[in-house]
Amino acid sequence: MMKAFKFRLYLTTVQAGQLNQHIGSCRFVYNWALDQKTKTYEQTGKSISRFDLNKLIPTLKVHNPWLGEVNSQSLQGMTKQVESAFTRFFREKMGFPNFKSKKNPMQSFPVPQHYSVDFENCTVKLPKIGAVKAVLHRSFEGALKAATVSKSSTGKFYISILVENNNELPTKQVFSALTTVGVDVGIKDFAVLSTGEKIENPKYLKNSLERLKVLQRRVSKKVKGSENRVKAKQRLAALHEKITNQRNDFQSKLSFRLVSENQAIALETLNVKGMVKNHCLAQAISDAGWSSFVQYFTNWIRKSSIPITISNI
Repeated sequence: MMKAFKFRLYLTTVQAGQLNQHIGSCRFVYNWALDQKTKTYEQTGKSISRFDLNKLIPTLKVHNPWLGEVNSQSLQGMTKQVESAFTRFFREKMGFPNFKSKKNPMQSFPVPQHYSVDFENCTVKLPKIGAVKAVLHRSFEGALKAATVSKSSTGKFYISILVENNNELPTKQVFSALTTVGVDVGIKDFAVLSTGEKIENPKYLKNSLERLKVLQRRVSKKVKGSENRVKAKQRLAALHEKITNQRNDFQSKLSFRLVSENQAIALETLNVKGMVKNHCLAQAISDAGWSSFVQYFTNWIRKSSIPITISNI
């Protein structure tokens, strides 16, 4: 069974510069691969595979020597992302792939292999960078698979590690009405359970809306490209991150309690994408975060050794 673990990284000034270089180089290779794939199809009517793109990377390094300072497998991982994006476009109609921008709030790059985790010294060794201090708040055992290093809008670095622990998935068990709970999400009350319990909606975004408006006005008044604008954007991003963390903490604790107390959970199927088109309710629905709440159930079930059943009604 595959499990993912996410840890916070604390870097030196030199290491932060190296990771930023990795992020920029991988973004450059992604945009180059997307351009090559698009032009090849327009000119020949055929698609170029990621393996053929990987063969062109050494030539790309000749014209851009700074790419040689970056882990080569991370660069090859970007061609894989481009191919996956086109696969989703053709099979799932997810939209045509877009070029990556350095202005995106979240930046990341893959580390396919050749990295290690040292729990004794609380470090993660990354290719071309070395040992990086990390907060390894959870230990794990198993084979290390692909990892992803990401940078948040507030400048914090994280690493997500995929681990194969060779555990089998729990088998489903028979459940009854006594061990089943129905969950009806809403706006006034975040959730109403079939037991009659009502969960109050914390409305984290609404409670911070006035402060968000103040910070947004300060960003708008700053001169574009100035240091003061960068600082103002950092303060705005920090508040958005705080709201997200509050919502995630609330939903994580609530979903864990429901999974621990019940054997089966019944959820209502909602067309959230269609509901947010109502401009009168869009902000309240987004503030509640129903989609992420449902996802937490799936995450807890994967981590739990007790089989839980989720059904949509």
